[in-house]
Amino acid sequence: MNKIDALPPLREIISEHGLNARKELGQNFLLDLNLTDRIARTSGDLSGVTVIEVGPGPGGLTRSLLLAGAKKVIAIERDQRLLPILQQIREASEGRLEFIMADALEVNYLELADGPTRIIANLPYNIATPLLSNWLTKGDWPPFFQSLTLLFQKEVAQRICAPAGSKPFGRLGVLCGWRTNANIAFDINASAFTPPPKVTSSLVHMEPKSDARAIEVALLEDVTRAAFGQRRKMIRQSLKSLGVPVDDLLAATGLIGTERAEVLPISTFLDIAEHLKKVRAGADQDQS
Repeated sequence: MNKIDALPPLREIISEHGLNARKELGQNFLLDLNLTDRIARTSGDLSGVTVIEVGPGPGGLTRSLLLAGAKKVIAIERDQRLLPILQQIREASEGRLEFIMADALEVNYLELADGPTRIIANLPYNIATPLLSNWLTKGDWPPFFQSLTLLFQKEVAQRICAPAGSKPFGRLGVLCGWRTNANIAFDINASAFTPPPKVTSSLVHMEPKSDARAIEVALLEDVTRAAFGQRRKMIRQSLKSLGVPVDDLLAATGLIGTERAEVLPISTFLDIAEHLKKVRAGADQDQS
């Protein structure tokens, strides 16, 4: 029998160590190994791949990633209570598991990449969106990872994958649609977790677009913050908070001004950001 398969059942490990999921850490443990195996498979063939996992908890998904053939799994965990459990999995993994006891928001992920690298995780809900934003906006593009396969609250997953014109479409949908092809792979009922969250979860698989249009992230964030800040307003009104002549932005991007942000395609937000850069650069020259 494989040494990982021979590890004790997750519920037995949790009971032995007296573990309870901590709300302040955004923990909801996923104990169904059939589901963790399915998550690992969603990312594709893991042979020769380094997998970064955030928030391994008692290690159910960690086991599945190792059993799926990952070259190496790097697990990032801040809860010191889980250290002996991760040690036990590392011993069974014959050197393929590394773990870092740290705040996931403070880790330099680029330094962890080792050949083909993917991020696969049941993310702590309280830091899931900031982590995703960091992975999509920090550093060079295309990024260091081949793909992201991540569990979110269903509502967040819908915003990530939302097309223009749909109710969930907003700032997150623009960012994710700009730089990735994202889709919801499947939903997971709350009853699969310990403790059960109050919402359904969804697994999102995202692959970076190598040809994503080159736009300064800060400019796009300024535009989407303004555009979606007051969703019911027409775009002519909402863009006023950018502090530049709105008519110039509308004329350059072919907008009438009566549109609302949620109906605009992602390309239009990129156009606005591109022209905003020119307008601001011209204003700076005028002042100098």
